[in-house]
Amino acid sequence: MGDRLRLAVGIMGNASSLLLYAAPILTFTRVIRKRSTEEFSCIPYIVALSNCLLYTWYGLPVVSYKWENFPVITINGLGIILELSFIFIYLWFAPTRGKIKAGTTTTMLMVIFTVTAIISAFVFHDHHHRKVFVGTIGLVASVAMYAAPLVVVKQVIMTKSVEFMPFYLSFFSFLASVLWLAYGLLSHDLLLASPNLVGLPLGILQLGLYCKYRKRGIIEEEPSKWDLEHNNLQEKPKHIQLSMNEDINGKI
Repeated sequence: MGDRLRLAVGIMGNASSLLLYAAPILTFTRVIRKRSTEEFSCIPYIVALSNCLLYTWYGLPVVSYKWENFPVITINGLGIILELSFIFIYLWFAPTRGKIKAGTTTTMLMVIFTVTAIISAFVFHDHHHRKVFVGTIGLVASVAMYAAPLVVVKQVIMTKSVEFMPFYLSFFSFLASVLWLAYGLLSHDLLLASPNLVGLPLGILQLGLYCKYRKRGIIEEEPSKWDLEHNNLQEKPKHIQLSMNEDINGKI
């Protein structure tokens, strides 16, 4: 029963993570359409890539015992493909300064992953120590992945606009944190559960900010529409008066 429940939670965790990784498709559709990255940041996608690389390696039999963490491999392997696609699109349309920053950060994180993989494979000779080593670095990467949107959160608070913090990205981040926290606890694997203890409150924070500033945007938008209609009503008598004056002048 315990293994079936763990597998079921793992499958639901895969589904929620797939939606999380796929959520930026809407954002990058906009980037392609406008041929500009605007104010979007590439950091969350670069950090997510490093997280996917580390946890794919963590789930493989080199680190884990046989295929005990197969659900972790499948979703993070797919995440690698999606995040690489997003980063490539960003690099294509970003200004020169953005390309340099994104390219440098991506290269640095790829070097860190490569060194981690080499050390875990050749320095440690049992699964337990490999899992602890890779899992600890993966924990740091996961915390960074969940904390990366704080850059956008700061922008939301300053501009009082949620334009550059998509709702679905925040929602699926929260949902994935809940499910992978449950999967880690059911697996008695604290290295899988721990990152989600950080991701959960951050997901709640993002959803709270979205609800707050989205409502404010709607409230601020309505008066502007009313003012426009009010101005139109005020302009109509002027047009009528002008027409009447023209008619009178014509008769005279």
